[in-house]
Amino acid sequence: MTCDYLKLENQLCFPVYAASRLITREYQPFLKELGITYPQYLVLLVLWEEDGMLVNTIAQKLILNTNTITPLLKRLEQQGFVKRERSMTDERKVIVNLTTNGKQLKEKAHVIPEGIAERILGTGIGLERLMILKDNLHSIISHLSK
Repeated sequence: MTCDYLKLENQLCFPVYAASRLITREYQPFLKELGITYPQYLVLLVLWEEDGMLVNTIAQKLILNTNTITPLLKRLEQQGFVKRERSMTDERKVIVNLTTNGKQLKEKAHVIPEGIAERILGTGIGLERLMILKDNLHSIISHLSK
């Protein structure tokens, strides 16, 4: 008895995983120019949206554990893009702020979304379908992260 459900081509996880890896690969030339990794870029995106955030909040937004975020933040701090400081009211909490260099990096990074969009739209999928896909993925993420 064969189980078609266990064929790779019938798995939802594989195309999502493969597409994620391939899209992330497209970011590499842009990020190399900035001297950061993709996970560091995600942290910076969160901070560019709202500076002065708690480590736990960054971790929640990126759906990562704090022990995953901490090494990223240490490296970003060594590179001079962020500054970590203990909260004055609760020393167990660490607040992350962008430095001047971190804020300036945003200006250099503004070309990334357009460059990635050009690559993906070059597949012929179309902007409307791409936005529907993004919305559907956000729905899945929201449901599964409860």
